[in-house]
Amino acid sequence: MPYDRALVRMRQAVAERAADRIDDMLLLVRHPPVITVGRKRGAAESVLTPRDVPVVAVERGGDATYHGPGQLVAYPIFRLEGADRDLHRFLRRLEETVIEALEQLGVPGERSHGRTGVWVGGRKIASIGVAIRSWVSYHGVSLDVAPDPGFAAIRPCGMDSQVMTSLEEVLGRPVDFALVRQAWLDAFCRVFGFEQA
Repeated sequence: MPYDRALVRMRQAVAERAADRIDDMLLLVRHPPVITVGRKRGAAESVLTPRDVPVVAVERGGDATYHGPGQLVAYPIFRLEGADRDLHRFLRRLEETVIEALEQLGVPGERSHGRTGVWVGGRKIASIGVAIRSWVSYHGVSLDVAPDPGFAAIRPCGMDSQVMTSLEEVLGRPVDFALVRQAWLDAFCRVFGFEQA
């Protein structure tokens, strides 16, 4: 799905969820190459060589990141209520969905103290950047499934692009996106207590 279409869909869903016209929902997509730049001060400076890749400024937190066809991207449109109105808790739960999905796929994912995202062997495999409007979340998590040279055009989350890895790099073989998608859906349902529709 082109990023601009996903962005429109997310914003519409946030308004619908805030008005209680829809339930919580999770959008899982893959994008053609795009660089997004979050609200973090100086984030635009992390875009090094965009070439012919579009650069989109968005309302999520964080720095610059790259999305491409080698990733699965999860956009949780979730109302944060009660004890869940805690952004840090929400970010840790998003990390947990990735860690659990990776575990199902035989890869030990982990957190890195003081840095949001999921890591494998000291390299970053999943990036997280969210926004909250009317206590409804949007934007989300990107999980790198296949290697993609697009990261060389930015300093992902302000770091050297060599910090990034992918599931295929870690496993040393091709990975079926459908398998990763199902593992991640299962993990989201467990962590957030949802049922798949």
